[in-house]
Amino acid sequence: MQLNCTVMSPALTPNASPPLIAALRRDLVAAQFSVEALTRLWGADAAAALHRGQRVPALRALAGRADALPTLARLFVLGLPAAAEHIDAALPGLGLVGAVELGLVDATGAPLIDLRPYSFVDAHGVGSWWIASDLGELSTGAPLRVDHVLGVGGASTTLSGLMLGRPVATALDLGTGCGIQALHAARHADRVVATDISQRALDFAAFNAQLNEVTTIEFRLGSLFDPVVGERFDHIVSNPPFVITPRTAGVPEYEYRDGGMVGDALVASVIAGLADHLQPGGVAQLLGNWEYRADDDGLNRVGGWIDDSGLGGWVIEREVQDAELYAETWIRDGGTRPGPEFDRLYDAWLDDFEARGVTAVGFGYLTLRSDPRPLRRLERLDGPVGAGLGPHIADALAAHDWLAGLDDEQLGRQHLVVAPDVTEERHYWPGAEDPTVMSLRQGGGFGRTVALDTGLAALVGASDGDLSVRSIIAAIAQLLEVDEAALSAELLPRIRDLVVDGMLTHPS
Repeated sequence: MQLNCTVMSPALTPNASPPLIAALRRDLVAAQFSVEALTRLWGADAAAALHRGQRVPALRALAGRADALPTLARLFVLGLPAAAEHIDAALPGLGLVGAVELGLVDATGAPLIDLRPYSFVDAHGVGSWWIASDLGELSTGAPLRVDHVLGVGGASTTLSGLMLGRPVATALDLGTGCGIQALHAARHADRVVATDISQRALDFAAFNAQLNEVTTIEFRLGSLFDPVVGERFDHIVSNPPFVITPRTAGVPEYEYRDGGMVGDALVASVIAGLADHLQPGGVAQLLGNWEYRADDDGLNRVGGWIDDSGLGGWVIEREVQDAELYAETWIRDGGTRPGPEFDRLYDAWLDDFEARGVTAVGFGYLTLRSDPRPLRRLERLDGPVGAGLGPHIADALAAHDWLAGLDDEQLGRQHLVVAPDVTEERHYWPGAEDPTVMSLRQGGGFGRTVALDTGLAALVGASDGDLSVRSIIAAIAQLLEVDEAALSAELLPRIRDLVVDGMLTHPS
């Protein structure tokens, strides 16, 4: 059992040879090289360990196995060499010679790239692909190269899970990396343009599209919107290189995560450029970081960028890290471990933050629209959320637009229904007849919890579609012996929020 093999990845990309890629595809299918098969092969616990960067449990499960699936798993997922005869057997159509020509391994059977299965569920159903990228730190045993092409990570799956998935004619993936977002966009867009500043990234992305028989993506080299000047799109997605990195000599700038700008200017620049590239009614979705400074709230900074762009925007801040933790996180991400070099980089990061008065960094999701209907929501939601938020976001936007066409009188005539994933919680002091705390809890979406008072609780409880909002408010006002107009003015804005959040729905 080999546990300490170090493989240094040269600056190569896979060869885009259609016949060889077709042979590879057939071999991967025949070997059942899938997420489900790998999980069965080494077990759920070993799979979880791999997600934590530990491969020993998986290696123990593969000990003594030389058939096709274990060979491919050891070679392309764990990043360890395989014997020539085992590669020939695992890839019978391609063989070692073909794998070398394709740029997957070297002549000794050592892997040159990471190639692993990826599965997902989106608005269009279940899907699976194979995704090639550079070997990671686990395989190389060394810090990443600055031109490292990242595979599918947590940010990638977060953004793909946020995609609306509505059918559109055109989509743009800004900063495509290995091409994962472009592949997802191709599920709902007739044509996709994928851009990146890195030719290596584009080569990997094109290889992945060809391997997975996706033919509707066009790849273009260039920074930000430079490759699409004068073009507009129905849907723009971007996992941009938003990491805030010191512009200090000796600090590595990784192409997959560093945009080359000071502070959070990269995200501000992306937002500023969206208005010129969205079709009317078009939607952009991206991830980003923003700085908190001593005199400047980070979420308000993002709101200001959106206001300046002229677009509507919905920002959900998921996390805030203090400056020290942020620096530690991204220094480790580059493969540097504690020691003198780590300390040198840590100083550079803290010097950079101190120079601009940065105390913390926020991370979150941004949805922006080119639409005359006003949309401006800035929220902090740091609780657990489910996977596949795209349909929920699409429903929230549709609900917002529906409400935008209703004044309060028209809203009062609507018949609303409590969403099926919503429950009510009541907490009592022992022996008390009346609850001390009432709340609504959302089972799906963003898992929101909304505090209730007596009036709102009564309205939600009566919202079964039979009575109009106005009729329910009138009955509650009579029951509580309060002024109906005052109660209506209090409840209608909160009803609007509940509808947008998906906790109340319109049955039609």
